[in-house]
Amino acid sequence: MTDHNSPAGGNGGNQPPVQPEQFGPPNMAAGQQQPPQPQQQQQPQQAQQVPPQAPGPYGYPAPAAQGPAPAQQPPMASEAARAQVAAAWTRRAPQAAVPPGEAAVPTLPPRQSTAPGAAGSSKKDRREQAKAERKAAYEAKKAQRESRKRGGAPAAAPAPVGVSATHAPTGTASTGTAPARPSAGSSFDVPRPGGRLPATGRGTHVALRATLLFTTCAFALGSCGVVGLAIGKSSTAPTAALDKKDVQKYRLTEFPTRSAATFAEKYATLCLTYDAKTADQRREELARYTTAGVDRECGWNGQGTQTVTGAAWDGSIEDLPEYGKNGRYLGVQVTLSTGRVTTVSVPVYVANTVSGSGLRVVGNVGEMPLPGRGTAPEVDRDSEIVDDALSDQLKEKVLQGYFIAWGASDTTSMSRFTTTDATAAATSGLAGALSAPQVETVEALAPAGTDDNETITYKYGQSVPVRVTVVWGGARAEGGTGEAATTEVKRSYRVTVVNTAQGWFIKDVRGAVLDPAGGRGDGEEPSATPSPGATGTGTPPPATGAAKPPTNKPATKPSGKS
Repeated sequence: MTDHNSPAGGNGGNQPPVQPEQFGPPNMAAGQQQPPQPQQQQQPQQAQQVPPQAPGPYGYPAPAAQGPAPAQQPPMASEAARAQVAAAWTRRAPQAAVPPGEAAVPTLPPRQSTAPGAAGSSKKDRREQAKAERKAAYEAKKAQRESRKRGGAPAAAPAPVGVSATHAPTGTASTGTAPARPSAGSSFDVPRPGGRLPATGRGTHVALRATLLFTTCAFALGSCGVVGLAIGKSSTAPTAALDKKDVQKYRLTEFPTRSAATFAEKYATLCLTYDAKTADQRREELARYTTAGVDRECGWNGQGTQTVTGAAWDGSIEDLPEYGKNGRYLGVQVTLSTGRVTTVSVPVYVANTVSGSGLRVVGNVGEMPLPGRGTAPEVDRDSEIVDDALSDQLKEKVLQGYFIAWGASDTTSMSRFTTTDATAAATSGLAGALSAPQVETVEALAPAGTDDNETITYKYGQSVPVRVTVVWGGARAEGGTGEAATTEVKRSYRVTVVNTAQGWFIKDVRGAVLDPAGGRGDGEEPSATPSPGATGTGTPPPATGAAKPPTNKPATKPSGKS
């Protein structure tokens, strides 16, 4: 290929210059001539007219067929050759405005030495030409794809470098006339030599990516918000409303019962305590509790003397309809100095049910009978099996010595009978409050599921509950018939013992043992209806059948340890 941009004016090095070929659009190369321009008349006349030729690739004229070599012309200067070639190109290119101060020097396109299929062309030239055609087709397709991506019209056929698809420079190098700029309706702008294309496509791509990123973030935040609300609502416990039955069953109320009960206890103590010597002081104190219309003497006629030793709210409460949720009738159980126990009903008003302030007795008290006592049912112990052998062993070797140390709070002696993980109750003791214990009865309960006449075995670490009765306050003298001088008290305990490799040790001690007989100790039949002053206390139905103590079934075989 020939380099037309070389200083030789389009000729190879050390080669004589040849007649320049035609350049420009195909229609100009086919013989169509433009009307002569004024600028073109000023061009040098050294450029000779070239006969029309068939168009070649990229819109350039095809090389002439090989024939007799043209006559050698005398070599011309390099600057003259370049001016001649530029003049020939300018005459055949469309005119375009060039900014002032810029020279209209077009970039010369590559030159084809031979036409496709021309006679005498070498194989190398044909391969180069085919390669150029394939490259041109690829560039055209690539331009069309880029145009479709930008959303514009399909790109036009490739034009020579530095020349627009619709405009070309019209000025000449000799005159320096600047070509006109492309119009606003041009398909694309031609950058300066060495410049870059406008970045409108890149800016659009960046804006699109920013929009997609913002949309994705907004969607993610919205999704997180929806999920958070759903989880928050599902994790919130629903508020359950209570009906009237539940309120009555669990005795729920907004009334400050504890504060009102304490106020009623103090007023009942003051009301039932009287003495003629302190009548005036008593009258003033009662007035601080009551309203204006309540009896200032609280029912006392000024005669006699009485003292209250104890007063406590018995748990009964009634509504005071006149005051709604701010008033209640409260029952107070009073113990007098004479030993008599009675119950008085006190009407109490509370101004502020939230803080429990503003209490006032709003009526005269009334004395009521004691609440009725119920009857406890019988406890079934038929399924219990008492290990007599273990009971005797514990009574002689463990429990007697332990309760002696436990009554005196002797930690050193207690450590011989307790386990390492024994409770505080089992290792603290009574600190001498009771002394001289005597173990009276011991009942060691066999494991559940033990049958009669079955050999009972215990594994190491197995716990066994034991019921123990201890007499405190002095034991009978050996061989004597009289009673001890000190007072004796009988107490019952629930003891837990553990089987170990060294023997039985105590782990826990708790007070009180259940009476399985049930019934009533006074032998009286319970009343069918509760007393008026004992509101809120229920009386269970009487137990059917005679109360009888349970029959223990001792094991007939001695116990053993595994």
